[in-house]
Order: sequence, then structure tokens, then C-alpha cells
Amino acid sequence: MKRARVIYNPTSGKEIMKQNLADILDVLERAGFETSAYATTPEPNSAVKEARRAGLAGFDLIVAAGGDGTINEVVNGIAPLEKRPKMAIIPAGTTNDYARALKVPRNNVKAAAEVILKKQTVKMDIGKTDHDYFINIAAGGHLTELTYDVPSELKSVFGYLAYLAKGAELLPRVKPIPMKLVYDEGVYEGNASMFFLGLTNSVGGFEQIAPDAKLDDGKFSLIVVKTANVFEIVHLVALMMNGGKHIKDPRLLYTKTSKLEVVPKTEDRLMINLDGEYGGDAPMTFTNLHQHIEMYANLDDIPDEAVVGMDEADRDFDIVSKEFIQEVEHLSQEDLDGDGKIADDKQSPKQ
Repeated sequence: MKRARVIYNPTSGKEIMKQNLADILDVLERAGFETSAYATTPEPNSAVKEARRAGLAGFDLIVAAGGDGTINEVVNGIAPLEKRPKMAIIPAGTTNDYARALKVPRNNVKAAAEVILKKQTVKMDIGKTDHDYFINIAAGGHLTELTYDVPSELKSVFGYLAYLAKGAELLPRVKPIPMKLVYDEGVYEGNASMFFLGLTNSVGGFEQIAPDAKLDDGKFSLIVVKTANVFEIVHLVALMMNGGKHIKDPRLLYTKTSKLEVVPKTEDRLMINLDGEYGGDAPMTFTNLHQHIEMYANLDDIPDEAVVGMDEADRDFDIVSKEFIQEVEHLSQEDLDGDGKIADDKQSPKQ
């Protein structure tokens, strides 16, 4: 009989996994798996270690149950293995970007487990750095560094969304960073407020950041935001929310690449964000591992272009997004210098 191991975060989603674990195990048994479970602990890399152990022990399936962080840890546990088990996810976090991309139900953990009964899988690309793996995004620059100043309960994978939660007052602190980016089709060398690598089309609740992203084509979606002007950044956000029109704007570089080398051109620190958490400092190289992990997904609901629709929570978020843009557009011009950055005498110290 095939074996499955559920690795779950007992504190995610108001302990929803602990309350529904028996039902989830029953679903997996119906799917033909002899199933056991492991609750993660506060010990660093708890899920990483257990996923690696289960993979080496020959388990056929590992189910990652929790937020995107738990999924990331499980992937980091099995990605280095020569023989990797299949994976399934049960979202129990806040953003649940990966579940959104795979069209796994995000508000019912039992329904999420029942996706396995459909026996539909996709071989997913993942990203690799010098030391870690990531499942959704890698990013760097002041637009993403601001997320480290946002309280953890409000922090999301991508900087824009942190601003929506925290407020527009952070944006004037953005400044350009000189960097060199080497990608498949060329080299970008100059100032940028952010570079961003995406593996799916769902990032921090937005589904138009990389509107043509594919799950398994061996390519990252690379975005480089060249401007640090507050109002230009806000305009790019508005274009993004309006059908992903930002990708054609000259203030932004948008391309596909299987690899990216990032080299800072200044002594200033360039921190890297991997799946919403600090992942080290540049210089750093990112490689797309093509179709590296086979994931259960709701393929019936994933369109070819991998763009998903809006549910009720998304509509609420869209309202907040529009309010954010209105808030920034009303920033007093007196607080900004001629380049659209905060004036020297108005700057707040970095926390």
C-alpha cells in the first residue's frame, strides 16, 4: 500500500488543522494511502527535517498543511533528494498563494485534501539559490525590504501588499539601488527599486503581477522596477490591477528567464526575499529547476494561461487596493522633492 505523511503546522489558521486532522486522514485513506501525521514544532526547520526523513524513508506522498511557509519548508526538505515523493498542499495560512495558483480550495481544509481524490498532478518548477529552494517568489530592493518593517501578521510575500496593509507612508522611503542583473536574454545594469522573480501568477493575493506565468515551463517571470518615484510606482500598481498592463510600461523590465545572477553595484546591502522571508544577501544566483516536484492540483480549474478568478475575499482585497492608491495619490507634494522621493527633512528613520 502507498504511504502518505501529513506534515502540518498545528498553529496555522487558528489551529484549524488540529480540528480537522481526522477528516483529512480519512480522505487520504480513501485515496489509497496508508497515512500518518507529524505536527511541526517551534524548532528551526522542523518541517524541512521531517520532509527529508519521510522522503528518504520512501513515502510516496507528502502533504504540506499550513501556510506558504510550511509548504516552502517541505519543498526544501525533499527538493535535494534524487527520488522525490509527490506533494499535495492543504492551505491553512493567510495569503495561501500556492493554493491559489493550483486552484486548491483555500477556505475548507477537507475540500483541499479531496483534490487528491481527483488524481490530477502537475510537475511544478521551483527555484534554487546557492543554499535554498523557493516555490513562488524571489525579490530584492527597497520595495521588498520595506516588508521587513511591517508587522508579521500583516507581512505578505510581495512589497506592494505590505504597503496596502501598513499604509502609504512607507513608499516615500524607497530609493533606487545600483545593480547588475544577468538573465537569459541580456543584462540590465543600472538603478532599480526592485527586481522580482515569480514562479506562479499568484503573489501576495495579486494575480496580475506576472499575468502570463506558467507553472511548468522552466522559466521565471522577471520584473525589474526601474523607478523609485512614489507616484510612478503607484501608477504601475494601478496598471497592474487593471489587467496586468504594467508589463508593457517602459519604467519596468518584464521578461522570462531560466536563470538570474544578481550583483549589487554598491556597498549598500541588498537583501533577498524568498517566499516572503529573508533569504540572505546578494550577490546571488537563481536557477529554475524545471518540473522538479510533482504536485496534486485541481487541473480542471486551471486555465492554460494560469490566471485564476476573484472570490469574495479577493473582491474585498481589491477594494483595499483601490483605497491604497487613492491614499498615495493624496500624499502632499510638499513632502516630496522634485524626483518624487521624500524630502530630506521629512525622512523617517528606518526601524
